[in-house]
Amino acid sequence: MTKEKVEDGNDDMLIDGEPEQRQGNAIPEGFNANYLKVYYGKLFPHADIFKWISYGNDGKHPACDQSYFGRREFSFTLDNDIYVRFQSFNSAAELENSIKEKCPFKIDIGAVYSVDPAKRHAYAQAGDNVFTPVERELVFDIDMSDYDDVRYCCSGADVCLDCWPLMTIAVKVINTALRDDFGFNHILWVYSGRRGVHCWVCDGRARRLTNEQRAAIVDYFRVYKVGNENSHKKVSLMGHALHPFLARSYTEVLRAFFEEKLLCSQKIFATEERFEKILKMIPDDSITSELWGRWQESKRSSISKEDLNVVRWEQLKHMLQSGKQKVQGLRRCVEEIVFSYTYPRLDTEVSKHMNHLLKAPFCVHPKTGAGCFSMLLNDFLSSLPGRVCVPIDPDQCEEFDPTTVPTLSKLLEELNMGGLRADIDFDWDKTSLGKSVRFFRSSFLQPLLKSCKEEMESSYNAKLQHSKNSISW
Repeated sequence: MTKEKVEDGNDDMLIDGEPEQRQGNAIPEGFNANYLKVYYGKLFPHADIFKWISYGNDGKHPACDQSYFGRREFSFTLDNDIYVRFQSFNSAAELENSIKEKCPFKIDIGAVYSVDPAKRHAYAQAGDNVFTPVERELVFDIDMSDYDDVRYCCSGADVCLDCWPLMTIAVKVINTALRDDFGFNHILWVYSGRRGVHCWVCDGRARRLTNEQRAAIVDYFRVYKVGNENSHKKVSLMGHALHPFLARSYTEVLRAFFEEKLLCSQKIFATEERFEKILKMIPDDSITSELWGRWQESKRSSISKEDLNVVRWEQLKHMLQSGKQKVQGLRRCVEEIVFSYTYPRLDTEVSKHMNHLLKAPFCVHPKTGAGCFSMLLNDFLSSLPGRVCVPIDPDQCEEFDPTTVPTLSKLLEELNMGGLRADIDFDWDKTSLGKSVRFFRSSFLQPLLKSCKEEMESSYNAKLQHSKNSISW
C-alpha cells in the first residue's frame, strides 16, 4: 500500500511513530473504524484538550492572545495512511467538529507557529522566517522496541508485564530529573497506546525553549550510546564519580530494579549467549576468562534455576569491586552494566526539534488488538480493538498495567451498559475512561491553567507598570 500525504512535498514531516504498512486494505483484527465515530462523538474529551493547549488564551483577560490556539498545528492520519498536516482551528467547536467529521485513526499535535499553519503559503513570499515554530512543549518519546537488545521476553511491538517495568523506570528517572534538576512542574505522562510512553513538559519556559536549548536538555539525559552495532560497551560513565543526577538515578531507582526484578524476569545470565554479552563489557580478559570458566562449570552444579542469575551477578560484582581491583574503570563496570540494561532510551530527535509531531493524549491506537501482549493474554487480547492513550500518574507508575488500559470495544460496551443515567454529566463517566479524564483534569490541567493565569496576570501587570513608568518619565 502506498502512503498519500495531503500536502506539498516541500514541507518536512517529523511524526511520532509513522504507521506501519498494512496488508492491503485490511483493518487490524478486532478494530472497527466505525467505533471511532461513537468514541469521538461521546467519549473523547475535546474541551479538555482545547483548554490544555490554549494555555489560558481562550479567556477574556486583556493579556490573552486570541490567535494562539489558531496558530497550533494538528495532523490527522486517516484511513489508508493518509496524512493531513498543517491543520488549524480557531475554536474548540471547530476542532471538535473536524475530529467528528474526519474520524482520524491518529491525531498528532505540533508546534505553535508564527502564523496560521493552514495559511502558511500566503506568507511564502514574505521571507524565510515568517512561517516558523515559536512555541512547543518539551516532549519525550520512549519506545519499548529500543530495548530489544536487553529484553528476552518480547521484541518489536510486543510487550508483556515482564518488560513493561522498563517503562516504569524511565518515567521515574526522567520525571524526577525534570522536576528536581530543571524545576518544571506541569508534566504530563501518557501511555502511547501500544509499546511506550510519551512525556509533555508544559511549563511556559519549557514551551519557549529554542531547539538548541532542547538539545542541551537531551544531552543532559544522554547516557546510552547507539553507536556502532559491533560496540559491546554502549554506556561509558566517565570521571571518578558519577554526575549527581546519574548517581541519584542509580542508587534510588536503577540498581534495585536491576537486581530485584530484571535479573530474574529477563534471565539475564541464564544462557551462554546472554552472559557473554555482559562479559564483553568488561575490559579485562583475565576476569572475563575466570567468570566464563566458573559459569561453564556451574551448568552441572546444584544451583537452582531461580537463583542462577542472582548468583552469577554477585560473582561478577565481587570480581569487579573487590579490594584487589584498583582500576577505577573496572569498578565502574558494574554501574555501566546496570545502566546499559535499565537506563531510559529516548528518541532524541523528537525532543530536540520544535516542529516534531507527537500523538495526542486520549487517541485510540488501532493496532493494539492483534498480537500486542499476546504472550501474556494469548487469544483474549487478540480480539480487542485499539487501546486508548491514557495519562499515567508518575507517582503511582508502578501500578500502571498496560493490559488493563481501556480498549475501544470495552468503552463502547460500558457506554451501552451505562444507559441514560441522570446522575452523570459526561458520557465518559459511564466508562472506565472516566478515571483517566478525571486524573487529567485534577492533577494536570487545573494546576496548569492556574499557573498560566497567574503568569498572564503577572506579565500584564508588569507591562502596565512599565508603561506607567515610561509616561511618568
